[in-house]
Amino acid sequence: MLIRAGYNIAFHCFQDTPMNLMLSVHPSRMQHVIGEHRIRFSSQVESRDILDMFGNVCTRIVAPPGKIEISNDFLIEDSGLPDEVAPGARQLPVAELPDDALIYLLGSRYCDTDKLSNLAWSLFGGITSGWERVQAIVDYVHDHISFGYHHARSDRTASEGHAERVGVCRDFAHLAVTLCRCMNIPARYCTGYLGDIGVPADPAPMDFSAWFEVYLEGNWYTFDARHNHPRIGRIVIARGRDAADVAISTSFGFAQLVRFEVITHEVTQDEQLSRVA
Repeated sequence: MLIRAGYNIAFHCFQDTPMNLMLSVHPSRMQHVIGEHRIRFSSQVESRDILDMFGNVCTRIVAPPGKIEISNDFLIEDSGLPDEVAPGARQLPVAELPDDALIYLLGSRYCDTDKLSNLAWSLFGGITSGWERVQAIVDYVHDHISFGYHHARSDRTASEGHAERVGVCRDFAHLAVTLCRCMNIPARYCTGYLGDIGVPADPAPMDFSAWFEVYLEGNWYTFDARHNHPRIGRIVIARGRDAADVAISTSFGFAQLVRFEVITHEVTQDEQLSRVA
């Protein structure tokens, strides 16, 4: 299937403001992009792309004073298959994990493992390790936190999310990632597009989504504690230890967000024909 995705975001800056933007499709998905994938700016700014320490594309700019609009609109090919399910996937002993997975066992800015370790072992220590244990964690987080956009808070940690029992998709992901790490399961935070494909349309405005991946028996598998069922059409933008590593924008100075629009949906036959015309 074809998916259309993109965004129209605007900031107002009061002076020259360096910014790092995490708005490009992850390199692992770039081969699936059809046609052009380019970040456009309303102002004449120089930009350059770098790969960060996690392999994500980061775009560096210096935004001038005033309003700057940032946009993209692209097509990407997708298998149309839901997230892979592998119930027999085994949890590897820490000594057998690859070196680059070890960082995803450690606590991080929003994943405060030291505060949730005892809870994790009390809840999940008696559950068969591997896929079954991860699914138990996802079930617990899905049932424990109530979702609501009005609950969004940019500085909420996993332990605070657990105590407050409210949050948005990033809070579901942070808590699940943290509990997995407490159980010695490498887990990494993901951000990207997730449209309402194969599910009832959400009336709320589209947003970027957060989910997570765990390392089991030699592979990274996708889990989503907010939705808690396999979804179709994920387009990953970035992966990291938590939301701090994959923020859509990081400004080094005050930058006021004045517009935020995200689109992602399956391209209909009529839309394909109109694009060709």
